Formats: sequence, C-alpha cells, structure tokens
Amino acid sequence: MRILVSLAAAAAALAALTTPAHAKPGALGEKGSVLTLSLADALQALPVADESRTGYERSKFRHWVDADKDGCNTRNEVLLAEAVVAPEQGARCKLSGGQWYSPYSNTYVDNPGALDIDHLVPLAESWDSGASAWTPAEREAYANDLAEDRSLIAVTAATNRSKADQDPAEWMPPYQPYHCQYLTDWIATKLR
Repeated sequence: MRILVSLAAAAAALAALTTPAHAKPGALGEKGSVLTLSLADALQALPVADESRTGYERSKFRHWVDADKDGCNTRNEVLLAEAVVAPEQGARCKLSGGQWYSPYSNTYVDNPGALDIDHLVPLAESWDSGASAWTPAEREAYANDLAEDRSLIAVTAATNRSKADQDPAEWMPPYQPYHCQYLTDWIATKLR
C-alpha cells in the first residue's frame, strides 16, 4: 500500500472514470457519469474495508464470452483492439500473425498464443473487495468488460502469471516506467 500511496500522490495524471450502470448514486456521482479526479483524490475515494476471499471460485466469473455474438470472444476482442499490427482473423475468430505490445514487460509479441488477457484488478481481488455480493450477471460483466479499455489488457503470459491475483502492494510490473500508468489504471478500475 505504501508504493500505491507514494506513487499515486506524486503522479500528476488524472483518472477519468465512468460510474457503472449498476452503481448506487452517491459521492461518485450518478450512474454512467464521467468523473475527473486527481490520482490522489481518486485514491482517497476508494473505500477501505476488510477483504474476504471466503467462497471465491474463479468459475463464479464467467469469462471470455461472445457478448455481441460476432464470433469473437472477449479474449480475442481484446487482442484485436490492442494489436499494434493487426492479425489475420480466420474462421471462428482464430487469430494469426499480428503484433502486440506488453507494457508490463516492455515487450513486443508476435504470437497471440503467447499472450494472456489480464484482468487489471484480478477476479479474486474484486471478490475480496465486494464482488462476492454481485449477481452472477454483474460478475460476468466485470470479467468481460470491454466498455473500459483499462479493465482488460493483453500482456505476456509470464508477467500475467507472476502477478496472479496480487494487488499493487504485492506486485508491480517488471517494467518500472509503466508503474505510474499501472497504478492510475488500477485505481480507476477499482473506483469504477
């Protein structure tokens, strides 16, 4: 938490957040409103409570669905959106070729199979912070959130697996120049 607080307070970046449709009106505005906060203010707005992993199972977050029924699941939608060189798209959205940038490790990757799609705030962390009270539909929406670019990110499999379900107090990307952006995106995702 010390890392999070010190970098967040030092950052000059602003976090633009959209309050989710299922949120209750309150200090963060009406449902669907866009907020602009300093990173320090955004950090202060995060609720603080005891976390509980009781009852967590990854399977309670149905993910990699094809919500828009276009033949591409969430994983492939993220890969298509984040490609720096567009891949070829075959039958049933099979991707080949292309190139991606993994900001966690400052690496370019030419094989979509070498990438994982990271839930910036891991599913287990979201459970700890209140997703245990969400409906199955809300958990599915979070696990497949294409409405906010920060929620899901293509990264090398090795960095995603080293992160696992850790928060920024326990894990930071190996590429240090990305730390401020990572913390900004983490806080914005948690608030959203």
